[in-house]
Amino acid sequence: MKTIIEELSLEIAEAFKKAGYDEKYAGVTVSNRPDLCEFQCNGAMAAAKEYRKAPIAIASDVAGYLEGNDIFEEVSAAAPGFLNLKLTGTYLAGYLERMRTEDKYGVCRNDSPKKTVIDYGGPNVAKPLHVGHLRSAIIGESVKRICRYMGDEVIGDIHLGDWGLQMGLIIAELRSRKPELPYFDPDFNGEYPSEAPFTITELEEIYPTASARSKTDEAFKEEAMNDTFLLQKGEKGHEALWKHIMNVSIPDLKKNYEKLNVSFDWWKGESDTRPYIADMVEDMKNKGLAYESEGALVVDVKEDTDTKEVPPCMILKSDGASLYTTTDLATLVYRRRELDPDKLIYVVDKRQEMHFIQVFRCAKKTGILKGDTQLDFLGFGTMNGKDGKPFKTREGGVMRLEVLLDEINEEMYKKIRDNHEVEEDEARRTAGIVALAAVKYGDLSNQATKDYVFDIDKFTSFEGNTGPYILYTIVRIKSILNKYRENGGKEGDVSLNAVTVEQEKALMLELVKYNQMIVNAYEELAPHKICAYIYDVANAFNRFYHENRILSEEDETKQSGWIVLLKLTLELLENGIDLLGFEAPEKM
Repeated sequence: MKTIIEELSLEIAEAFKKAGYDEKYAGVTVSNRPDLCEFQCNGAMAAAKEYRKAPIAIASDVAGYLEGNDIFEEVSAAAPGFLNLKLTGTYLAGYLERMRTEDKYGVCRNDSPKKTVIDYGGPNVAKPLHVGHLRSAIIGESVKRICRYMGDEVIGDIHLGDWGLQMGLIIAELRSRKPELPYFDPDFNGEYPSEAPFTITELEEIYPTASARSKTDEAFKEEAMNDTFLLQKGEKGHEALWKHIMNVSIPDLKKNYEKLNVSFDWWKGESDTRPYIADMVEDMKNKGLAYESEGALVVDVKEDTDTKEVPPCMILKSDGASLYTTTDLATLVYRRRELDPDKLIYVVDKRQEMHFIQVFRCAKKTGILKGDTQLDFLGFGTMNGKDGKPFKTREGGVMRLEVLLDEINEEMYKKIRDNHEVEEDEARRTAGIVALAAVKYGDLSNQATKDYVFDIDKFTSFEGNTGPYILYTIVRIKSILNKYRENGGKEGDVSLNAVTVEQEKALMLELVKYNQMIVNAYEELAPHKICAYIYDVANAFNRFYHENRILSEEDETKQSGWIVLLKLTLELLENGIDLLGFEAPEKM
């Protein structure tokens, strides 16, 4: 099904041709002056140069060929050369009727679905998730859902940090606390214990302690770096400890991501790249692309068109140890072998942009990826507190994600209990659903690349551009539909009205933008476009609701048409929030 912009552009193109002008000038857009018209075409101004004619004259010529067209209620030419368009209610209702019967409401899925890997999450094991992990998880989950909705075959990969210095730090700290453990005895030949020598709580304390110690104790830092090296070389005691760390950490990570309604298809980590690194490095050397520089192994990735310095991509450190670039490149080797993806999307802090420029270029230059593989870096901005600085606890530390979610849950619970008489269990359950919507919508309604202020008071408000406002609108529509059914309202083979009131048309005009919006959100990796759409729909519905007595309307034909419109509104709102990664409760 064509989007409404495509349909209108085709209609205008015919008028341009009949008037003697090239149809390439017939592009239609949503009006930026809704007080004057609903859609507009600005092509006459671009055509003026080619035809040596005043834009207003061209627009007037084209408008003349649209008189009597049953799509347009009004067509007018306005200085200096705008073509202003208003649609008939009959056409709008007909377009929405077609949307209702089409798969995915008329969204044209990809003719050639792409095999896509989305890399999001990226937590280090043995460390609790904190607010710094929030954006990657939330944005990545939404992008994954949007790509799948458009028909792509999508693999979401968490890409765990499970092979770097943090592992050496934990092992070194554990040795200093429990040197008697068999993992540290080079002569030990038996079976290592099946139980980990620590709990998740202890592990989460060990890492920050070791990290802080390494900043002041140079000998300890050297020991930790050596332990990292030994682990990466396969020393058996270190590897046994590493398995314990993974077995204790991953269930905790899964539990916390589940609270965010975020899931991954692959739970791969840097450690999974081990079998590929040696051959990858050897291949780079054999091709004459990798060379030694100050003892390290590097590949040049600068290009003649660069306007800023792009340093060589370091493959191995001088001691032969791997780096993030090594494991990121080896991860691409793995992904190529397992899936051979057409497209890879990295949802990562935008401050890592240079790292990924190096990795992407190196992967293409060395043949790790095909030349036509699409690589997208979706770099997100910082989540800040009201002071404009990165979000912290009241004490100034990095806030654990679990603590943040608990705080917002509690805030929503208080609001629900204050405003409604509701059972404790139901209030808690509803608070959890609404709190998650508050967090996700608060993040996703901002363009991903921009920094934003995480304002709990604003995000948990039931008014304004917030998740709770969207959910409240959905629940209101559900309530109206339930009451209509309880009152014996007619359902079945009923069609939309051809517009009976102004607010009805305004709502229809928002709904018809759905399929174009989805395509834009997909092509631009932009969940914020979905947020903007459902907010506009919610506002249009609420104006319609406040100005019209839907349930007490005496004209049954008009009322049943309104009910069909409400059902479609509900479906598109619920579909929108599903693509954003949250749901609505039955009551609020």
